[in-house]
Amino acid sequence: MKHPLHLALLLLGTVSALYLENDAPHLESLKTETDLDQDPDGSGEQKGELALTEEGIQVEGDEVKTSGYQEAFEDEEAVESGPPPLEHNLLCPREEDTVQIQGDSGCKTCRYLLVQTPKTFSQAQNVCRRCYQGNLVSIHNYNFNYRVHCLASKINQAQIWIGGVLRGWFLWKKFCWTDGSSWNFAYWASGQPGCSGGHCVTLCTGDGHWRRAPCHRQLPFVCSF
Repeated sequence: MKHPLHLALLLLGTVSALYLENDAPHLESLKTETDLDQDPDGSGEQKGELALTEEGIQVEGDEVKTSGYQEAFEDEEAVESGPPPLEHNLLCPREEDTVQIQGDSGCKTCRYLLVQTPKTFSQAQNVCRRCYQGNLVSIHNYNFNYRVHCLASKINQAQIWIGGVLRGWFLWKKFCWTDGSSWNFAYWASGQPGCSGGHCVTLCTGDGHWRRAPCHRQLPFVCSF
């Protein structure tokens, strides 16, 4: 009776050994997956760093996109806020940095001065108000525009500020003069004023036409007083 029992135990041991051998790859696979989850070599940390890097790139991209609109916002804010406050510590232009312009026939008592020192639009308006009790020049006919152009063409600058500025909101935007006079004349270059660009108006020294430009640009300018 002992021999059949011994034979049965031997067969059972052989079958168990075969089962363990066949199932070994599966167990090894499970072990490998567990090891990967635990990530002893730091690859999970690298994945986390990569995710943070991608997030950083996205944030940086948003910042670039935001800064792309920042200039336009500041440009618009500068002119929508109305006339800038007077700068009492402002240095007035030296006489050698200014050129007198022949008066407009429509205003016998008006004086006009070309200031060659570059300023932003707001700074230029401040100079005209603080130093000459006037404003950036308004132009109301072709003859006077031609006089300003002829004088401005002699300086080494492509554009100068005149007193035109875009004000208002959305569909109610319109060009105005800083001295409050009526907008009854314009001499725009081809394609101008368009639907985009700066909110302030320049006169081109090459051909005398007008173009829009960002108000923070530093240019020579003409004051009337």
